[in-house]
Order: sequence, then C-alpha cells, then structure tokens
Amino acid sequence: MKNVFLLGLCCFFSSFSFAQEDEVLANLTSKKDSSALDYKYREDQFYFGISHTLMQGKPAGFKGNSVSLGVDIGFLRDFPINKSRTVAIAPGFGFSYQNLRNNFGIAQDGSYIPLPNYKKNSLSLHLLDFPIELRWRTSTPESHKFWRTYVGFKASYVLGSRLKTSTDSYSTTLRGDENINKWLLGMYIGAGFNTWNFYAYYGLNTIYKEAPIQGDAEKLRLFKVGVIFYIL
Repeated sequence: MKNVFLLGLCCFFSSFSFAQEDEVLANLTSKKDSSALDYKYREDQFYFGISHTLMQGKPAGFKGNSVSLGVDIGFLRDFPINKSRTVAIAPGFGFSYQNLRNNFGIAQDGSYIPLPNYKKNSLSLHLLDFPIELRWRTSTPESHKFWRTYVGFKASYVLGSRLKTSTDSYSTTLRGDENINKWLLGMYIGAGFNTWNFYAYYGLNTIYKEAPIQGDAEKLRLFKVGVIFYIL
C-alpha cells in the first residue's frame, strides 16, 4: 500500500512538472511569434494601374473610339503619421502611357478637326509621374490584407506626344506638339480590398494650352477610370 502511495505521488509531481514545462514552452513560443511581428511596418509598394480614359472638356463633334487605354506603373514610399500606422503619407514616382483613341485628328492642311471619316486616329502621351498620397487603411502587423482608401495628387511631365491620323485619302503624324501642356496635374483615388482596387483620376488642367479648334474654347481634359494593384 505504501509503494502504491509513493508511485501515485511521483506521478502527480511528474505531471505537474510537465504541465509547467508546457506552459513555459507556450509562453516562449508566444513571445517568439510576437517578436517576429514588425510593429513599425510600412506599406512601401509598387503600383500598377490599367484604365480607360473618358475625355472631359470635349469640342463640338468630338467622339471617342473604342478603348482609350491608360497604363500607370511606379513606386510609393510609405510614411505612417499615427501610432497604429493606419494613416500615412506616400510620395513616389512612376511612368504612365495614354493612348487616346477618338475622332479628334489632323486635317490635310495641318489644322485640328473632328474627323467625319477616318481609319485610325489616336493621341499617345508618355509621362513621368510624381504622385503623393494621403492613405487610410485597416492594416495590422499580423495581416497585410486590408481595406484601403488612398487619395492622391499627381504631377505628370509629358516626355513625348504623337498624334497619328489615317484616312482613306491621307495619313499624317504630328510628334511633340508644342500646344500640349508640358505638365498635366490631377487628383485621383484608389480604394478597395487587398490587391484589387478601384481607380479614378480627374485632370485639374487641360491637355492643350490653347483651344486647338478655332471658335471652340474646349481644350480636352483627362478623366480615367479603371483598377490599380498595390504590390509589396
């Protein structure tokens, strides 16, 4: 009977010892996982956007044709401004391309006109972009899948332009139009969850310095809608 009592006592203390060891190991694992989290994370991200351009400020007779493709790519540096890091400012740089397909082309005498008939007509713009964003998101150190709303301002320097017109009777190309503004300014918003986000951009100034069509004051303004992807 005495041996049975001693055996039971040994089992009790052994199980108590193992329970303590398990608790210590659990605490160590928890501390290790916690220390692995980056509580000073930044959302330094590359971005890639695809959009369709809906022109604003259109001269009389102006008509779009098919999809006016816009492509934006670049990098933004994230600077959180609150303790929880859910609000930040992010300046950056990038490149964009616009292919504006419409009937606003060049006549045989070199003037601009809304073409009555044409085979192909498009204005291509290559731009160097300087965006800055005010960011709000629901991110945490544990997860980088979150809701976001990013509002931005972008100044774009026009590196080059090309207006190509092709009709049944003639074909002509105008490169580096001096009447196109060298700087295009605009506001934009990117909003969504995780990788996929809605994107909209509105131009604050016009594409052309002076109205390209005599008797019509409109100078064309960019308005783009599409999607933007933010990639760590």
